[in-house]
Amino acid sequence: MRSVFLLFLLGAAFMKVQAQQDSTSKTTITVATLYSSNVSYYGQVTNEKLPYILANVSLRFPVGFYLSAGSYKLLNYGSGLSETDIGGGFDFDFNDRLIAGIAYTRSFFPANSPLLQASNENNVNLSAGYTWNWLESSLSADYAFGEQNDVFLSLTNSKEINIGYLFNERNTLSIEPAIELSAGTRHFYQTYIIEKGKRDQANGIIKKPDSPGNPNSANTIAISSNSFDLLSYNFKLPLSLSRANYIAEISYQLSILGPKAETELKNQQSIFGLAFYYQL
Repeated sequence: MRSVFLLFLLGAAFMKVQAQQDSTSKTTITVATLYSSNVSYYGQVTNEKLPYILANVSLRFPVGFYLSAGSYKLLNYGSGLSETDIGGGFDFDFNDRLIAGIAYTRSFFPANSPLLQASNENNVNLSAGYTWNWLESSLSADYAFGEQNDVFLSLTNSKEINIGYLFNERNTLSIEPAIELSAGTRHFYQTYIIEKGKRDQANGIIKKPDSPGNPNSANTIAISSNSFDLLSYNFKLPLSLSRANYIAEISYQLSILGPKAETELKNQQSIFGLAFYYQL
């Protein structure tokens, strides 16, 4: 799972609720539960479908500092938790249009994790967002490190559109279509391939060794992982129902991989999600 993306979702939900409550002078707690039909790491999805559920809590102080902790559970893999994250960050509003932030997340994975990002246990994120007259733009830079080291850059343009009210004026319906471009390095993929091979052997799935000219060979992976390339195009369409202190959301995401995608990853993937955010 992409931990920084969750922090972004929590931040977006927080700002929506804050806009309705107008209570920026108090400390707040946001509790979130999410379901997703598959794991996406910067738009990249493995051939193995991995639906999951998530529980997260975030504590935010009036000065802009926040702390967050959450746990993921893959629904079709293993019996214990699949990932646990703890993190914190700071957001600064320069004015009504420009916001910038910095965040750090530490992730804990079980042995032989099937997740693409399992070798990058740490993530430092720098982000900036600007609200134009007709859309919102955000630029996010991530440095993921641990057993491997990777750099990612994501550019997102979105537009929130109010549809109307459900039952009464306190229940607002809105959609926020977004287009995201993600680019980065692929060192994490080397570890994923190695661990996948170990899991296949343990399960009795024996593959022939790669030939020297095979595009999936370790040498080819090592070379390609050092380059900074376009990873994915992501098209997102969330439908939200918001009230004074909660947001319920249904979302759809279409991810299309860049031209240099690895063969173990799906070139195109549709992901459906459900989420609920409640602010105390």
